[in-house]
Amino acid sequence: MKTTWLLGFGFFSISIGWALYNGFVPFFLDHYLGSTALIGFLMTLDNYVALFLQPYIGNLSDRTKTRFGRRMPFLLIGIPIAALFYGLIPFHQSLASLIIFMICMNLSMAIFRTPTIALMPDITPEQERTKANGIINFMGGCGAILAFSVGSYLYKLDPSIPFLVVSAVFLIALFVIYYNINENRDAIRYITHTGDKIDYKNELNVPTILLLASIFFWFIAIQGMEALFTLYGVKELGLSVSASAFSLAFFSLSFVLSSIPCGHLGAKYGMKKIIVIGVLGLVIVFIVLSFIETILALRMTLLVGGVFWACININAYPFIVSTGKKQGFGTRTGLYYLVSSLSAIISPPTLGLLVDVFGFGILFYAAAASMLCALACLLKVPQPEVLSS
Repeated sequence: MKTTWLLGFGFFSISIGWALYNGFVPFFLDHYLGSTALIGFLMTLDNYVALFLQPYIGNLSDRTKTRFGRRMPFLLIGIPIAALFYGLIPFHQSLASLIIFMICMNLSMAIFRTPTIALMPDITPEQERTKANGIINFMGGCGAILAFSVGSYLYKLDPSIPFLVVSAVFLIALFVIYYNINENRDAIRYITHTGDKIDYKNELNVPTILLLASIFFWFIAIQGMEALFTLYGVKELGLSVSASAFSLAFFSLSFVLSSIPCGHLGAKYGMKKIIVIGVLGLVIVFIVLSFIETILALRMTLLVGGVFWACININAYPFIVSTGKKQGFGTRTGLYYLVSSLSAIISPPTLGLLVDVFGFGILFYAAAASMLCALACLLKVPQPEVLSS
């Protein structure tokens, strides 16, 4: 597991980078734009980039053969470029330069994000992957917490400081990964059969399609709920903006604290079983949230909800890579991010439309319904043990 913790620095840098980016770049855009909708669109550029570029990068990394390995060349190229443009963002001189820096940063992040995550199953035995994913997500969650705590303090000192610090974190993460993980030494060797071809047609078998559909529906529920939760707290429960936003932190905190235990549960009892428990648990949590009226009950319920979300999210990625060829982890990682990015684009406006029509009372019922759709697809996916590889 030592290599997993070292690889976790890559996910740590990605998470701290995105958290800081999402937290503070809107303030830069607000200096130039009066439209919140346009600011929101520009802040979703990463989802559009992920939708089109990351599946291609993941598949390309599967087919790459260099003396550095399959994934490492993408890290060696993408991370320094991302660090450069990330550090340039607070030094923009106009809206045009800001958008150019944002686009270049998003593109360079897409170059190494999927290969970094695909390294985990490359170097981790199948029975250990849920544990490894728990560790990686734990480190990612710690990165996000640091971004909002330490990053906020640094931003008050000077808006450029946190961006420069994160740029340095990117380069440190690359140093740690490059000098401690050697793909040609550490990657698990698999027998490649003649005629094996890693492409989307071969990777999209029935279990994979069903599981991708499940992932789409549960991300619709979670991302829509998170996007609209603060408004729900203010308009439906009468909370202040800060109290509503702080309440959602209970969901995130319990997810981070539950990441490693849920990885161990998936390894012991099976990924599918733990995911099913998580989905059923969140259905109940969402229904209960619809009836809650006190802030204490709200936060305690969200605390429980974060545990169930960890049951799902920690085991989902190892599950999706287990449903196809072992040589195609990059392709399957790209498909995973394609579906999650698509749901991130679709979910907030879709659930927002339902709220416009039926009121905020519909929010958690809609999230529960989406979770039930995910469950219906998930139950048709065979156990990983009987899937061919």
